[in-house]
Amino acid sequence: MDSQENVIMADTNEVEGTVANVNQELNDDLALDHDGMNHIEVMKTVQDVLRNIITTDPLLCDLPPEATLEEINSQIALEHGQAMMVFVRRADGQVMPIVVTQTATVLDLKHAIKRYMSLKLTREGRKIGLSWKYIWKRYWLHFEGQKLTENNKPLKEYSIKNKDEVTFIRRLNER
Repeated sequence: MDSQENVIMADTNEVEGTVANVNQELNDDLALDHDGMNHIEVMKTVQDVLRNIITTDPLLCDLPPEATLEEINSQIALEHGQAMMVFVRRADGQVMPIVVTQTATVLDLKHAIKRYMSLKLTREGRKIGLSWKYIWKRYWLHFEGQKLTENNKPLKEYSIKNKDEVTFIRRLNER
């Protein structure tokens, strides 16, 4: 077994240990008086336990306290080398860290950007509807002099790898 497999096994064991701790904490907290708790109280208890685990776990501590299951799975896949982080620079200069699988296509990246922005706006309490059709009609994703024009083309074919930066560039009127 090489060192990378040892690291993956150690991470897997750590995650399994964390899951066991979550189950034990939930059982302990809910066993106190589950008959007297309503649904909202139970959900608050579960959220508090999960928030505590996310903020204290070294693998998950980079995630927001109200992380979704998809975000947790993406973070674990990233740690195991099954996913990569692509930094997407918006036209206003802000950088979005987007996690996609190693085999992701341009379309997968676009969907991940949409999910990221949707979660970000929701967490900020903003109810702004973005027209992604309009955005993709007005902007290209761009990497090292290449426009990412083919939605079904894998990111690897554009030589995009972990921690590379992709930018939005304005489309010119095409006639």
